[in-house]
Amino acid sequence: MGRRSKTDMPRIAVVKPHHHARVRIGGQAYWLGKCPNKTITQRQHAEAARLWHHFLKTGMPPEQQQKTKPSGQSSSGKHSVKELADKYLEYAATYYQRADGTPTYMLAVVVDDHDMGITHVIRGDDHLTNAFRQTQIFNALGWTAPVYAHIPLIHGADGAKLSKRHGALGVDAYRDMGYLPEAVLNYLCRLGWSHGDEELFSMEQAVEWFDIADVNKGAARFDFERLSSLNAKYIDTSDNPRLIELAAPGIEKNLGKALTDIARQRLATGMDSLKSRAETIPQLVDLSMFYCFERPLEYTEKAAKILDSDARTRLGDVRPVLEAIGDWNQDSIEAAVKEFATANDLKLGLIAQPLRAALTGTNVSPGIFEVAAVLGRDESLGRISDAATQD
Repeated sequence: MGRRSKTDMPRIAVVKPHHHARVRIGGQAYWLGKCPNKTITQRQHAEAARLWHHFLKTGMPPEQQQKTKPSGQSSSGKHSVKELADKYLEYAATYYQRADGTPTYMLAVVVDDHDMGITHVIRGDDHLTNAFRQTQIFNALGWTAPVYAHIPLIHGADGAKLSKRHGALGVDAYRDMGYLPEAVLNYLCRLGWSHGDEELFSMEQAVEWFDIADVNKGAARFDFERLSSLNAKYIDTSDNPRLIELAAPGIEKNLGKALTDIARQRLATGMDSLKSRAETIPQLVDLSMFYCFERPLEYTEKAAKILDSDARTRLGDVRPVLEAIGDWNQDSIEAAVKEFATANDLKLGLIAQPLRAALTGTNVSPGIFEVAAVLGRDESLGRISDAATQD
């Protein structure tokens, strides 16, 4: 099995003269402008194409369509390629040689498939009409036609034919958007094919399970939301060192300098909670930035709003409590903050939210007690002091 590429076309175009002769003598094709019974004009060819489209829609010639009322479902789509190919000869004319003597694509591709020993052709159903013409050329030349399989095309989420607007992009574009290779492959496999309820699988499993008989009959829809959801699962199960290396270029671009060893250590310690919140690598970069910033932090608009005068006062009050912790870890930090809130008759959120804004510069992050533990005692106390004393 195989398939030609655009780079093969110059070689394909050089067709041996006897191929033309076989087709012409066979009576199933003809030179441009002539056939055994009549001259074929462009207008007549267009009329043949129109008749053919009628046949595709109804499963019967236009003459029959006028005389017979259809009963039940149309027979369209229930014919074999051979049956449709035979019927097509009644309505369509195909030209196999250009005015300059070179063969057209329709003839060249048949000769190329024969010479390359192609046995099976799997392609989009937009090539279905080509199969009819090519089958007749194979027959005229006395060759065995390949087995043709035409599968539905991929559409956009809106049901329209896939375009760049929907996601018909190069592979490098998906890499730049932060999708992992295995997630993209997994998603593409699931477009129009499935193996039971299996959603996540390796390429080895896909190769083992795939059967063309399981390909869906209808067109699949490319949906970025579903791709992102699948990508999130792959990110969540990826090794932390790999994710750090994938995120590092984006982080360093935001910082304007290389990652420090301390920042890398924080990322390694806190990555489990970061990656569970990211759908793409750029999202992981954004979520990770607070571990890499140096003091003093710049606060987002929402974080700055949280850090009002009352919040800054509470941060100043809780700082000595945190400083007194002996063993600095997530559990001890959480216990100290909760004890402070209880002692001062405060809801925990009135302490936790200002702490999040002070330690991350944002209002969204993993658990704030975990964040404080990852940052370490000195960095955490320093960020709290910066927030408490800002004007």
